[in-house]
Amino acid sequence: SAVLFSLFPGTDVGAIGGGANRENAAAVTHVTAQPLLLTPESWNLLVTQTPAKEKAKEGETVVLNCHLNSPQHPSLTNLMVKWYKEDKKGQMNLLQKNVTILPNNSRVFMSGDLSQGDVSLIILNVTTSDHGIYFCEVTLPDGKVVTGDGTKLRIRRALGLFGIEESIGTIIGVVAAGIGGIVVLVIVLTPQLRKCILCMRQESCQ
Repeated sequence: SAVLFSLFPGTDVGAIGGGANRENAAAVTHVTAQPLLLTPESWNLLVTQTPAKEKAKEGETVVLNCHLNSPQHPSLTNLMVKWYKEDKKGQMNLLQKNVTILPNNSRVFMSGDLSQGDVSLIILNVTTSDHGIYFCEVTLPDGKVVTGDGTKLRIRRALGLFGIEESIGTIIGVVAAGIGGIVVLVIVLTPQLRKCILCMRQESCQ
């Protein structure tokens, strides 16, 4: 090293080694600077529908409650909410992506504050066609879908009979019970009627 230094004045003996060290340092820096791949944070969302059963009369307004709760995410504004109904005809979608999708229908819409977890459904001027089980479904940012247990809605028909509004099933039950009572009364009174008739015949004969 001393000889090379004397033959080539101004030459830095450590330049070659220093350059190698700088390249190694750069390589190390490049490796550690790579971005880390982060997996999406998992959600733990609870969808609660209350009550399990709901009744209403024709023409009334019904509120089907649905509340969301996520301890990790107090703000829920980025969630997509869907409501659908199941009945004998199958499944009917009522609301998707927080918006009513029924054509020419302004009776059904979502109420409440989504950021506070209130995604309840309102149905105005209900009719017997609104019978069914209603489900609240939420799609999370990670694609996971969470659905409530459902609320069974039953609408009582307004018959206007003596000012009493009852469902068809209730009216049929009352009529059947009345007929059954009359039949029992006839069976019980028949022996007594026979005795009375015999007594009347005897008295008339005397």
